[in-house]
Formats: sequence, structure tokens, C-alpha cells
Amino acid sequence: MTLFARFATYLNTVLDQLEQTGDLPPGLDRKGVTVEPPRDPAHGDLATNAAMVLAKPAGTNPRALSEKIAERLRAIDEVADVSVAGPGFLNMRLTDATWRAELAAIHAEGADYGRSDQGQGIHVNVEYVSANPTGPMHMGHCRGAVVGDALATLLEYAGHQVTREYYINDAGGQVDVLARSAHLRYREALGEDVGAIPEGLYPGDYLVPVGQALAAEYGDAMIAAPESAWLAPFRQRAVAAMMDMIRADLALLGIHHDLFSSEAALQAAGKPEAAEAWLREQGLVYDGVLEAPKGETPDDWEPVELPLFRSTQFGDDQDRPIKKSDGSWTYFGADLAYHYQKAQAADQLIDIWGADHAGTVKRIQAAVAALTGGKTRFDVKLVQMVRLLRDGEPVKMSKRAGNFVTLADVVEEVGKDVVRFTMLTRKADAQMDFDFAKVVEASKDNPVFYVQYAHARIASLGRKAQEAGLDLPMPDLSRLGTVELDLVKRAAQFPRIVEAAAHNREPHRIAFYLNDLAAAFHGWWNMGNDQPDLRVILPNDLVTTSARLFLSQGIGQIIRNGLALMGVEALSEMQ
Repeated sequence: MTLFARFATYLNTVLDQLEQTGDLPPGLDRKGVTVEPPRDPAHGDLATNAAMVLAKPAGTNPRALSEKIAERLRAIDEVADVSVAGPGFLNMRLTDATWRAELAAIHAEGADYGRSDQGQGIHVNVEYVSANPTGPMHMGHCRGAVVGDALATLLEYAGHQVTREYYINDAGGQVDVLARSAHLRYREALGEDVGAIPEGLYPGDYLVPVGQALAAEYGDAMIAAPESAWLAPFRQRAVAAMMDMIRADLALLGIHHDLFSSEAALQAAGKPEAAEAWLREQGLVYDGVLEAPKGETPDDWEPVELPLFRSTQFGDDQDRPIKKSDGSWTYFGADLAYHYQKAQAADQLIDIWGADHAGTVKRIQAAVAALTGGKTRFDVKLVQMVRLLRDGEPVKMSKRAGNFVTLADVVEEVGKDVVRFTMLTRKADAQMDFDFAKVVEASKDNPVFYVQYAHARIASLGRKAQEAGLDLPMPDLSRLGTVELDLVKRAAQFPRIVEAAAHNREPHRIAFYLNDLAAAFHGWWNMGNDQPDLRVILPNDLVTTSARLFLSQGIGQIIRNGLALMGVEALSEMQ
């Protein structure tokens, strides 16, 4: 149980006691009651709004109620003082012994400090990346990949059961273009001079090995064959090759999915038809005619009867067709069936999409609400594109890819950890610049370096103590003063940050927290540069040295735990 959860329990006990004494009526809704750090640390260590939330339904004065709550909170051994502020807020200051015990708990729990049962085993499906299988991963996919992977790890740490899923869009026209592009490279592999890649085909050199493999398999049998003979097998083999490439690219970032779902397989299994039939039974799909496009109507527009999903019943601005006039499934119709399949295997769904898909959020949320009777929580996290810069100038395109910068190229240049951490330094829906020079800069303005350097500094302390041959006693934490205990207070925020980040589906909160914790540690370290008696290692005072090393190692544990959630290694040395 975290410190904050423990004090929430204490508070609930106090409120129960006040019900028993008649100071509060029984059965009041306590959902709005919180125990959290005050906005201004000068006010105390913990604050609660209990009196402000409960006074009105209890028919009493909030300040008078807060005084009664404060009186009982003061009797708790871990509480040093309780003050009433303003109209009835309560601020608690905890004993130094409480914070020393929390530091000991950080050491005792190690990698599990911050782990939570908040999720109660709820099964969450996180679908992320899901790039079209038409080429290698590029930096347009990278941010969503990192956000999705970090979110999945965070949710697991917070007590959820998680499935990481990749949806392969292998049923659309883009994979036919891929097959035609592969056929061109197949002819090239057999010695034909194909010249410049025609407009509309994929130009990247990454298809050269695919063409060579096809040449080895088919010989010249498919050169003069009609497209109807080679399109399907070439599509299948090209998609498989692209997915192998995509898996390898994702592995460079430490990303591995549990499940790969094929759109083509979904359609072959009749899942869209099953979803349509179920929705028709519920009266949520009907045959109707779409309204004419707003504004000037195109000359070739004709009213056509189509199966329409009643998405307006769920907050959308118009009903949506699930099939085209030729009988094929619309993107929405296929996505509807895919989410129907996912919802049957998970309690909650999360999709990580590029910001260019913002216009489809409402309709797919409406579909999930309809398909699950509103019982399945469904979040769509929109991720903005990343602008690649080098010293402030846009980065040139990749020769291998033809028209974009590959993820592999970026990871090779700056490393997995730099890429992953940087992708989480801003909210997912905020614009981001990725400047190759700045992300590897050794300065406090670079959070990747700043956090890693804090951990490396802590590791160096242990090495220095060992090299000096210091025979350290068991840590006497009473040697830790106010400044040191302030560091413990920051470290003790970690479990609360984890739960808040998981609840709000915002893994970037971990990066923000680690940057703040690293800043506090560096500040403490730098105090020792100005005042030698404040240094961690004091060869003439081994008792204080042992306590300060214990504190430093506790901070290092929190940094490791946070970086692990981000998929970033905690370095012990930096070049």
C-alpha cells in the first residue's frame, strides 16, 4: 500500500468514527474526497478536501467539520501536525520517522516500489503502430509506437492485464500497389531494365530483396503472366516480407507485440458480416441514402442506397456507411468489425492513432459503444507527427526508403534510449521537434541526458565508496536532515504518479516526474560542491556517509523503476 493510499485509509477511519459519534450522517458519498500533496509544499506534506466535499451534504459548516477531522488525524503516530486552511482544507505534516520509513520501503520493495493493483486485473487491449505493411518503419510511426508500448507497460505495472496488438491493414488498395511494386522489382531481379520507378508505385530500395526472393521462387513464370495470376501471391509474399521488416524495426526500439491481426483474415472469416448482422438485429444498421455532400454537389454524385450505421445515436454528426456502392467494405465497416472482435476478448480498448485520423474518432467510438452496450471503455490517443531537424534544419529523406526517414536510421544514429525517452517528453497530442543535435546534448536542457546522468552519478557514488575501501556501518537514517528528507518526499510521489499516469493513459507523466526528481538530486549533489560537509561521501564520518548513500541509492531505484516503464535503460556510466 502506498503512503497516499495508507493515509486515505486513515482518513476513511476518521470519517467512520465521526459517523459513529453522529458528527457525520451515515452513507455520505466519499468519491470526491482526496488525499494528495498540497500545491504549495510549504503548506505541508499531504492535504485533504474531505471537509469541503462532505460538509454540504452533511448540513454542517466545512471549517467546523475540518476541525473535528483534524483533531482525530493528530492522534495518528505518523502525523506531526494538522492545520486548517481557508474555508476548510486540511494540511498534514508528517513526522520525519515516516519519511525515513518510506525510504526504507523503497529499498525493500526495489523494482516493485510503485507497482499497483489499481487495475484489478482488468484486461486492456492496446493497439498501436498498425502501420500499413508497405515498407519499413519511419519516424512518422515512431512516436505512436513508443507511446503505445510505454502505455502498455505502465498499465501492466498498475495492475492491468494487457494485450499489445498490431492491426495489419492488408486488405486495401495499398497492398495491391505493393504487389505491383514487388512485381517490378521481380522483373528487375531477372535482368530487365525497369528504368525510373513509375509514379504511383513504391520507389524504395527495400523492395529489391523482395523482388530477388520472388525471382528465386518463380523464375520467369510471372513475367508475361496476367496480373490476375500473380497479384494475390505477390501481395501475400510482399506483405509477409514487409511485416518481417517492420518487426525487426520495432525490435530496434525494444517493441514486441503479443498479437498481429490481419484485416484480410478478418474479412475472410466473415467478421464484418457478423458485426453487420448483430447490429441489424439491434436496429443499429439500416439501408438508407446519404445526404448530398455539403456545398457544391459534384456532377457525378448520385444518391445510392447503402447500409448505414446509426452513429448519430452515439454522438456522431451523421450516420456512416459500412459498405461502398460496389459492395466492398468501407474503412469504417472493416474497423467496426475489427473492434467488435477486440471487444469480445478485452474489458477495455485503447487505440493509438496518428493525429491525421482525428476525424474518425467519433464514429469508431460510437461503433464500440453500440457493439458493447456502452460497457467497454474505449480511448483513442491521438499522436502528433514529429518534425526531424538537424541543427534546426529539416532532415533530408532516406535513400533506402525513397521518400521518408526510417526509424532504423534514427535509432542507429542516436540509440534506442534517446529515441524512446524523447518521444515521451511531451504530451502525445502536442507537436514535437526531434533535433538530432539537441537529443544527444550533454546539458540539463536535455531531459534524456539529465535523468541518465543522475542515475550514473548515483552509481558512481557506490564505486567511489568501494574504491576508497570504506567500511560502512548500517545506515542510521536519523542522520538525514530536512534537505535529504525533501528528496525522499519527491521519491515517495512515484507510486501516485504511476497510478495517475495509468488512469489518464498518459505515460509522458513518468518522464516529467523523472526530470523533476533528477533536478532535485542534482541540486542536492551540487550543494556538496559548495559545502564539503554536505557531500555524500565523508571519509571522516562513515555514519553520515552510509545514510546519504542509502538515500542516493533509493533515488536511483526510483529512476530505474521509472525508466523501465519508459523502456529505457538506466546507465551506470556515461561517456
